[in-house]
Amino acid sequence: MSLKTPLEMFYQWEQTHPDTIYLKQPIDGVTKDFTWRETGQQARKVAESLLVMNLPKGSHIAILSKNCAEWFITDLAIMLAGHVSVPIYSTAGEKTIKYVLDHAKCPVIFVGKLDNTEKQVAAIDDGIVKLAFPYPNIPADKQWDELLQTDPFLGKPIPALDSIMSIVYTSGSTGNPKGVVHNYESMCWAASNSLNELGVDQNDRILSYLPLAHITERVLVEIASFYSGSRIDFIESLDTFARDVRATQPTLFISVPRLWTRFQMGVLANMPQKKLDFLLRVPIVGGIVSKKIRTKLGLGQARLCASGSAPIPATTLEWFRKIGINISEGWGMTENSAYGTCCVPFRADKLGSIGRAYSGVDIRIAEEGEIQVKGPCNMKEYYLEPEKTAEVMTEDGYLKTGDKGSIDSEGYIKITGRLKEIFKTSKGKYIAPVPIESKLMANSSIEQVCVTGSQLKQPIGLVVLSVEALKLPSAEIEMSLLATLNEVNNTLESHAVLDCLVVMKDEWTVDNGLLTPTLKVKRHNLEEHYKDLINGQLNGKIVRQ
Repeated sequence: MSLKTPLEMFYQWEQTHPDTIYLKQPIDGVTKDFTWRETGQQARKVAESLLVMNLPKGSHIAILSKNCAEWFITDLAIMLAGHVSVPIYSTAGEKTIKYVLDHAKCPVIFVGKLDNTEKQVAAIDDGIVKLAFPYPNIPADKQWDELLQTDPFLGKPIPALDSIMSIVYTSGSTGNPKGVVHNYESMCWAASNSLNELGVDQNDRILSYLPLAHITERVLVEIASFYSGSRIDFIESLDTFARDVRATQPTLFISVPRLWTRFQMGVLANMPQKKLDFLLRVPIVGGIVSKKIRTKLGLGQARLCASGSAPIPATTLEWFRKIGINISEGWGMTENSAYGTCCVPFRADKLGSIGRAYSGVDIRIAEEGEIQVKGPCNMKEYYLEPEKTAEVMTEDGYLKTGDKGSIDSEGYIKITGRLKEIFKTSKGKYIAPVPIESKLMANSSIEQVCVTGSQLKQPIGLVVLSVEALKLPSAEIEMSLLATLNEVNNTLESHAVLDCLVVMKDEWTVDNGLLTPTLKVKRHNLEEHYKDLINGQLNGKIVRQ
C-alpha cells in the first residue's frame, strides 16, 4: 500500500467524519471541542492567510508555543500552503529562539501559549511577521481572529513524499541545536507504521502535553493521529495537569522518567510504601487498592503506557507494575523520527531494555559498541551542515546514534551509555556515567543526577532532591542517600565507585541553562558551572552544597 501524506488522511476524515470530535482544548476550565470539520475550516483559513503573503513555496514557518489545538491546526495550514514547519520549544530562551529563526531564515512565526511571552517575543526580529494563537497578551502583527476572517483555501494539494515537511531542531545538549531535515516520507512512514506496532486506532484517546517541538510527540501523537483518527486532548497548564489527565482518561499515555517519578511520589505522599506493600499483598484488597490508584492518576483506562527520552530505573518500572501500570520503554532520535525501538508488548522479564527494533528498522551494534540504525524514517540531512551530516552517517547508510548498547538473543536492546559522555578519571580509568545515574535514580527522593569527575581520582554524583524529599527531615534524607550510595557502589568496579553524593541547593532548569528543553542534563554546561565545587574539597559521603 502506498504511503499517504497527513493531508490526504485529513481530507479523508474531513469528508467521512466531519462531525467527529478530533481535538479537545481546555480554556479557563471549560473544554472547547474541535470536530474534523471545524479543524479543517480553521486550518484552511490560516492557510489562505499564509498564501496571500505570497511567500516563496517551501518557506520556513516557525511555531513557538506550548501544545494546544491551534498548534495542530497551524501545522495543517503550513502543509496546505506548501510551506515547511519549524517548531521551536516553548521553553526556549532568547538565544535559542534567535538562533533557530536566523539559521532557518523564517519569514513568519506563529506565537502561542508561553511562560515568558514578553521576553521570548522580544527575541524575534522585527522583520519576521508574528501571528498569534488565540490566547491573552501575545503581541503580534495579526491575531488569530484576524486570520480566520478570510475565506478558506479550498484546494486539496498532495505534497510529494520526497519534499521537505519539517525542520526539527534538536534540543542542543552539546551546543547550538542542529536542524534535522525530514521529508514527508521519513516522518509519515514512522507515524503510519506506529499504528500497527502500538495498536492505535480511532477509538483511542491521547493527551498531548510533551512538547510538540520534540520529534516523539510530533510523530507518535500529532502526525500519527491523522492516520488513526484518534482523539487528542490537551492540558490547560501544568497546574491543571492532574485534572486534565483524569478528564481525558487516555488509552495511550506517553511520558518521561521525571514525570513517572512525580506520579510515584504523589502516591507515596498519601500512602507510605510499607502500608502500600502490605495492602498489595492482601488478596482482593490489593486489586482494589491498585485500581483506585490508577483511577486517581487518570490512567484507569490506559491500555498502553510508555516512557522515553532518558533512562528510567528498573525499580521504578517494577513499582508501577505492582499497581497494574505496565510501562514500556521506547527509544528513538530526532534524526530517525523517534522510531527506533519499543518494548511492546510489555514484558516484565525485559525491564531496563528499550525493546526491539520496530518492523522495517534495522539496528546493529558497531565495533566500539555504538548503536547504529537504518530505515525509511532516517532524516535527509542536517540543515546547512553537510559536514555534520557526513559525520553522522556510515558509508552503508546507517545513522550513528552516539549511544552505546548491547543486543540479546531475542533482539532486545539495552543502552549502556553515550559515547561522548564517557570520561576519564585522573587515574586514567574510563567511566560511563549513564548506567550509574540510572542506579542512583532508583531512590525516588532524587529528581536529577549527574555523575562527573574527569579531574578526580574517583567520580562523584551531583543530585537534586525532589520537592517531596525537601519536606522530609534532613537526617532521614541523608540516611536514605547514604544507603543508596552504598548499594550502588557495591555493584560497581573499584575505579567507578563514587566518592560521595553532593546535594545541590538549586534545581537544574531550562532557564538556568543546565537542562535542554527536553529536560536532559547539559553535562558540559553543568560541569563548567560547578567546576569549583566539583574540584574543591568535599568532605564526607553525603555533602550539602
